[in-house]
Amino acid sequence: MTAVPLRTPLFRGERRLRLALAGLPGAGKTTLFDAVSSAAPRRGELTGTDRVYRECTVQIGLDEASLVELPSLRALQHHAGDDPDALKYLLWGDERPPVSVHESDAPPVPFSPPDLIIQVVDASRLQAHLELTLELCRLGRPVVMALNKMDEALAAGLQINVKGLEHFLRLPVVPTVALMGQGLPELFERAAASARGASCPLPQPPSAHIAKSLEPLSAALNRGDVHAAFRVPHEWLLLQYAAGDGFIEAELGEHFPQLLPELTALREAASQLLPRPLAEELHADRHHRAATLAESALRMGVPGAHGWRYWLDELFLHPRWGLIGSLAVFAAVLFVVFEISGWIDSMTTVQLAEAVADWRPESTGGVVGRAVVDGLIGLTGIVLPYMIPLVMLLVSLEQVGLMQRIAFVVDRGFHRIGLHGGVALPFLLGLGCNVPAISGAARLTAGRERMIAAVLISFVPCSARSAIILAIAGKYLGAAGVVAMFALSLLVIAVAGHLLSRRGRELGPGRVQDIPAYALPRWRDLLAETWNRTSDILTIVTPLLVGGSVLLALLGHFGADQAINALLTPVTAWWLGLPLALGVPILFGVLRKELSLLMIYQAMGTADLGSVLAPLQMLVLLAFISFYVPCVSTFAVMLKTLGRRDAWLSVSISVGVALLVAGLLRFAGGGLELLGS
Repeated sequence: MTAVPLRTPLFRGERRLRLALAGLPGAGKTTLFDAVSSAAPRRGELTGTDRVYRECTVQIGLDEASLVELPSLRALQHHAGDDPDALKYLLWGDERPPVSVHESDAPPVPFSPPDLIIQVVDASRLQAHLELTLELCRLGRPVVMALNKMDEALAAGLQINVKGLEHFLRLPVVPTVALMGQGLPELFERAAASARGASCPLPQPPSAHIAKSLEPLSAALNRGDVHAAFRVPHEWLLLQYAAGDGFIEAELGEHFPQLLPELTALREAASQLLPRPLAEELHADRHHRAATLAESALRMGVPGAHGWRYWLDELFLHPRWGLIGSLAVFAAVLFVVFEISGWIDSMTTVQLAEAVADWRPESTGGVVGRAVVDGLIGLTGIVLPYMIPLVMLLVSLEQVGLMQRIAFVVDRGFHRIGLHGGVALPFLLGLGCNVPAISGAARLTAGRERMIAAVLISFVPCSARSAIILAIAGKYLGAAGVVAMFALSLLVIAVAGHLLSRRGRELGPGRVQDIPAYALPRWRDLLAETWNRTSDILTIVTPLLVGGSVLLALLGHFGADQAINALLTPVTAWWLGLPLALGVPILFGVLRKELSLLMIYQAMGTADLGSVLAPLQMLVLLAFISFYVPCVSTFAVMLKTLGRRDAWLSVSISVGVALLVAGLLRFAGGGLELLGS
């Protein structure tokens, strides 16, 4: 059990934080937003412009925040283009000040102003970004600096004194590499702490000679009615007017026409006292201060040699190479499922099955006893060869730190199906068994996301279904058939996820994924976590698996299988185009999926399916088995994690998808055969 510190006030619900991402072009705002955003961020345009902003909810520990990605800001003074609209949001949000009541346009964005500004800074071009920092510090809101692209700065030999920069600016500075998710947890934790403390940076006044020249203008502008009309800090208003800001000057002329001539004269007088025009002097002063700060914080050095951690991160966190690293891990998992687990299976389950192979009871009691033994053997065949080794492997990868990196890389792809990259681990776990996979996804998701994850994981070919695919497609359809079946599974997961996520796009909040340091697995923690993730087998799966085995045996013992086959004629013969005898294997394969293949052999009266089924029929049969309810154990876990309503909804979706995909394959294949003939 992990203890989470409770900090108050808690930012949740209506009290959630509102954070604004601001910065110069190319700083990495979009990359940072994408790294933590929800699966369905909201988009809009700043009023009267074509510049897009994005907004989503982000989970920060126990806190929640609404994160707004603003269009790039070049400067707050001497701004151009659509910069004023982004600036108006930072100042007022949707709370229009009295000076703007005459404007017919709506507020820049339809939500409240930010509680805190996160300035995203390119660490490799620090000086240019510090000029904007000095301006943002005058807005009267807490500011946190995300010192982004630290990897590029280090590669260029730039060493930044982060603590020194914090001391000079009097605001939190957090080194990040947003492209690889590094530093983001600390960034948002410090943002929440700054907002909780309402600690605004102290604005640095202009140089003494400029400040002295502005004293008369400052006194004239320091009026209660002016402050009430603009609702901005006096220092910012003074410097904006002194620099010739068109918006400020226009509003002063509109609302205080009697005051404007005096202010204009005082501004001209201040300019006369300076070696350059006032606006140029202010810009030069800010530029000089930024250069001095950058010089104090930067130290040139020799680009350091990259260690093995750097190259591993390049493999697993890079947007392109990370996918290759993830596929390598995926291939390793498949190797465990189909090679190592197969060997363990041959040494355990196969031996047990051979030991009772000659036991063919005739009495009802004997049939029940044999069914109980078969159920326990089936349980052993799931747990020992497949589940425990696979869970131990994935927990090891999690402790090493690789699974968190894979989750970060695939996060954007999972967003397309309404989920977060954090569920990558349960999806991989589903290759062994869907039961612990759904349990794992339930711990990481909530609400509709949990239901979507459960439905999609049920389409992941578990070890039992994969064995059937390999046994039938591999033998009769060749490698192309095997690849086609697994590719079809990926396609169904992608399409189903996209459709499910479109039904009410507001999903759960985005998550700030932690990228831990690399570490060696700890055996005690490994065994404890493995038990924690597989213990449900004893309490949930065992009675259902044994009970289902007994039910299936009794149906066959009393000859009820023929009646069931007749009832399923509309599904098997009419829709799927399969022999009637496959009704029982199709229906009761849900009880024990690992015995579906044996049931098919028994129903068809031969192990040579090529002599009784056409290639198209095999493909249709495999598609249906792959997508309808995985097994009764999976349904039991759905009941526990989703509740009765969503569990039955998930089952209905699985059955519907199986019927739709298999039927489409049957009729599409039949149409192609007709065209070929």
